[in-house]
Amino acid sequence: MDSGTLISFLAVDLLLVCVPGADWAYAISAGLRGGSVGWAVGGLVTGYALHTTLAAAGLAVLVAGSPGLLTALTAAGAGYLVWLGWGVLRNPGMPGADQAVETSRGRVFLRGGTISGLNPKGLLLYLSVLPQFLVTGAGHLPVPVQTATLGVLHMACCAAVYLTVGLLARAVLGARPAAARAVTRTSGAAMLGIGAFLLVQRLATL
Repeated sequence: MDSGTLISFLAVDLLLVCVPGADWAYAISAGLRGGSVGWAVGGLVTGYALHTTLAAAGLAVLVAGSPGLLTALTAAGAGYLVWLGWGVLRNPGMPGADQAVETSRGRVFLRGGTISGLNPKGLLLYLSVLPQFLVTGAGHLPVPVQTATLGVLHMACCAAVYLTVGLLARAVLGARPAAARAVTRTSGAAMLGIGAFLLVQRLATL
C-alpha cells in the first residue's frame, strides 16, 4: 500500500464523512447540550473502531455475503435512529443544559458508539468502499493490516470532522436559544427521517 493509495482513500473518505447524516445530527445535538461533545465524538469514533476490528478480522466479508445478517444489522441501526430522533424531537434541550454531566457522559458515549456502530453509511464504507483500496500480492502488507490502517484513517477523519461540527454548533448557536432549539429539532428530524427511510427501504427488500 503506497502513499498514493492512502491519499486516494483519504479523499474519498473525507467526502463521505462530510456528507451530513446521523453522525452529524448527533454531533450537533451534543454540541448544543454543553460539555458532551468530546464524549459524543469519542463514542462515534469507538463505533467505527469496532467496524475496523471486525473488518480486519474478516467478519465484514462474512456480513457482506449474508444478506439476512446485513438486513438485520441495517434494520437495527435504522430502528435505533428512529427511536433516538423521536427522543430529540420530544426533548430538544437548551444550549448548555447538560444536567448530571458526571452521570450522563457514559450514556452520551454509548449512544455515539451505537449510532456509528449501526450506521448504514458506516456499513457501506467498510463493506463496499474500503475493499477497493486493498492491494493483494507479494510485496504488500497483509490485508488485515491494510484494513486496519484504512480504518484508523477513517476514524481520524471522523474525529476531526465531527468534533469541528459539534464545537461550531456550540459556538455559533450557544447564545441563540431559539435557533439552537430549531437546529436540534432539525437534527432529531434528520435522524428520524434517515432511520425511517432506511428501515422502509430495507424491509421492502424482504
